[in-house]
Amino acid sequence: MWSHRAVLIVAISLLFWALSCPAQQGSTKGEFTPLDSDCIQKQFGSEFTRVTGYPTLTGDFDNDGVEDLAVVARGKNPLIDADEHHFRVLDPYDEFFGVGDPKITSQFGAIDPEHKGLVLLIIHGAGADAWRAETPKAKFVIINLPFKQVAVKHVQIKKKLVTAIYSEETGAAESTSVIVFDGKKYKYQPMGSNLN
Repeated sequence: MWSHRAVLIVAISLLFWALSCPAQQGSTKGEFTPLDSDCIQKQFGSEFTRVTGYPTLTGDFDNDGVEDLAVVARGKNPLIDADEHHFRVLDPYDEFFGVGDPKITSQFGAIDPEHKGLVLLIIHGAGADAWRAETPKAKFVIINLPFKQVAVKHVQIKKKLVTAIYSEETGAAESTSVIVFDGKKYKYQPMGSNLN
């Protein structure tokens, strides 16, 4: 039998080990530090400011084994810095419904004025530094996604388990959806709705 002291030592050791481990993949916890806010400005330009009240999302969104990042921001004109900062502007929501050209859909007004200009900034990580790398693998700005909350979820798409960005949508119906990276761009997939 274990002595009381041995059990206490093991328990304390496990606690220290758990606290020193990095965050689990798919974490929705953690807030930005000033350095991370600077990272957003550096990676996407001065058009974007982070919106507080939403979680910082991390996970392997492109299934390459390297941690990626997604954050909610507000962008005045998402297309203006795309070439200079090497990111792609995508509108998977409107593309699902037939019109996905961001040059056109970026002019659409938000249904809910509170969500006007909200975007999702996504950084695909590269190397050991993952999304913190000086030069990430890829960067995306997702526009017109009607979300009130976002999270990371593992979903099965075409018999494959993938990491997706899940959202509870704004609007008359309580809808949920995911956006999933298909190897080239993010695709929108409705999950279900409950009419009020």
